[in-house]
Amino acid sequence: MLRRQSGFTLVEIAIVLVIIGLLLGGVLKGQELINSAKVKNLANDFRTIPTFVYAYQDKFRALPGDDRAASDHVGAGTPNGDGDGRIEGNWNAEPAGGACPSESCNFWLHVRRANLAAGTTVIGADFIPRNAEGGDIGVTGVSPFTGAGGWAGNFFVCSTNIQGRFVRQLDLAMDDGITNTGNVRVICQGVCASTEAFPAALTTNDDATLYTVCSSY
Repeated sequence: MLRRQSGFTLVEIAIVLVIIGLLLGGVLKGQELINSAKVKNLANDFRTIPTFVYAYQDKFRALPGDDRAASDHVGAGTPNGDGDGRIEGNWNAEPAGGACPSESCNFWLHVRRANLAAGTTVIGADFIPRNAEGGDIGVTGVSPFTGAGGWAGNFFVCSTNIQGRFVRQLDLAMDDGITNTGNVRVICQGVCASTEAFPAALTTNDDATLYTVCSSY
């Protein structure tokens, strides 16, 4: 007596493969949406900060951080700038000893006390704002590095800890998609001084590396 061998039919196998394909497609699409949301969040930081600058200028006829009459404009005890028309100091200057070391750090105190930006006015560990990736956000009127011809601006906004997978998407969303030309450029990760080398042309999505992205305005 012959015993019938049980197993999946071709139709059943095809259905299982289709279901697996749909599940994988859904996962990949979901990850793509998450990545797009992160890039949009990071881009919003770059787009929002200039509005603080322009709103402050419109209201007080001065640059935040550089305002020589900040104590009169936004509150007694607020450190004044020198009023030379430039936000001086490294973009990544952080408070030390309960005070800001430069105009670039005092920028945040001025815009917050002017009720233009959210955030604490207590100078401490949480004073410098963070992006969606946990990196620092900074502003300066000094070019973040030297040796880059044609990269001029009234001020620069920089943001750290940005993964390689987001860098090129961010540049494409805000500029020309080329990471060492245009207004948006990729520089070093970590402490960057004004002597930084020319920015790298990021041609691959290097997910193992974190980058600092700066934009001129």
